[in-house]
Amino acid sequence: MSKTTHTLNKPLRTVNLYSQFRIKKVTNKMNKMNKNEVNNFLCQFDFSSLEELDPSLAGGYNVCYIKEVPFEIRVEESEGRPREIGSLEIITVKILVLGEELNANRVKIELTSETDLFFHFTQTVDENTFETMQDNQKLMINFSEYLEVLIKMCNSCIREPQSFLAVFTIKKDSVAQLDFIKNMEYKFIELLNCEFTQSSEEIVKQHIAFRYNVIKSKNTIMHRRLQDVNILIKSKNPSLLMQLQKTALRQLDLMKNRKS
Repeated sequence: MSKTTHTLNKPLRTVNLYSQFRIKKVTNKMNKMNKNEVNNFLCQFDFSSLEELDPSLAGGYNVCYIKEVPFEIRVEESEGRPREIGSLEIITVKILVLGEELNANRVKIELTSETDLFFHFTQTVDENTFETMQDNQKLMINFSEYLEVLIKMCNSCIREPQSFLAVFTIKKDSVAQLDFIKNMEYKFIELLNCEFTQSSEEIVKQHIAFRYNVIKSKNTIMHRRLQDVNILIKSKNPSLLMQLQKTALRQLDLMKNRKS
């Protein structure tokens, strides 16, 4: 009987010892920090190592711009005739360069959506392909200015959505066109057209897997940080920790009731 009890209690004792060791380790570490260092330790997260696994960086590309931009999404119903009114959606625009940012060899734009994981379009432009764009659209900029203009267009659509529009038309044969348009009140002026291609199934799978793993890893990191915060509060003010936990449970119940 005593032997069985000893065996059952052993894992519990091990857990308690580990918990005490972790509390001591975290509190010792925080006691050596000043107030700002403690705040940084508890509130700041470094996810740079996760971002380095981004499949967008394959081939030596570097991210120089990433923001959510309001797009009007249209689908071409028949050849040359897209739907007149599209749906407004928030699209993540990621702009990457191959080479130095101020002297890029290539500029790549990736468009993705948080609401549709399979939405993935890209445009890759080098000096030769830009010359074709320049001739067709009568552009008054050089390839070296293309990156700056793209960033300016996207930021204008974010800051002044009534004056600057980004219209994305999905055509047949896995191609699409992004038109940056300015509303002059009395007429619409097309500023820039960008041709996109829909990414292959394999590339889409790679990006979905990356995004899934990033979210999973971030949740793990934040869960561990939350445990550290709990340990700190418990060592300083146990009653406050109980109060915070009760408040969190009440908020979860309220959220569940609203959904139901």
